[in-house]
Amino acid sequence: MRNLMIFAAVMIGLGLAMAQMASRMQPAAASTTQAQPRAAVATVAQASGRTLTIPRDSRGHFATDGRIDGQRVDFMVDTGASLVALNEKSAARFGLRPTPNDYNARVTTANGTIKAARTRIAMIDLGGIVVRDVDAMVLPDEALSENLLGLSFLSKLKRFEYANGKLVLEQ
Repeated sequence: MRNLMIFAAVMIGLGLAMAQMASRMQPAAASTTQAQPRAAVATVAQASGRTLTIPRDSRGHFATDGRIDGQRVDFMVDTGASLVALNEKSAARFGLRPTPNDYNARVTTANGTIKAARTRIAMIDLGGIVVRDVDAMVLPDEALSENLLGLSFLSKLKRFEYANGKLVLEQ
């Protein structure tokens, strides 16, 4: 289990680093207006499943909103992260309030090594794509500014791929 957590920490760190590199490779056009709200378009694909198409945001990342326990939460899709990672503020909205003793996993991020608390989320809903029983970690707010939607969610889908400048998730 320790090796799995170390692997997860390394993957989260690599995911953050790759996201930063991707944002540098696709510079956003200069603008003097306010940032546009994140958009996620859900469509039904064939009779056998659902598809969610997520466009790049102004930073070049794939950001979308979802629901945990019926409450809205923002995510950045991170294919390099092993697990879903929530900051403490977001986790508290869903009743996840780890005690100091719960922070017993070490996670390596782009900002260094920190302690995190393991948890499991009963259900995450992204535009009608519902995944149940998702492994996750809660990280301190100062260590994680954005919630990450990692492979513990993505690996339960039929497929996910980058196509035509968009991220496509299919269940």
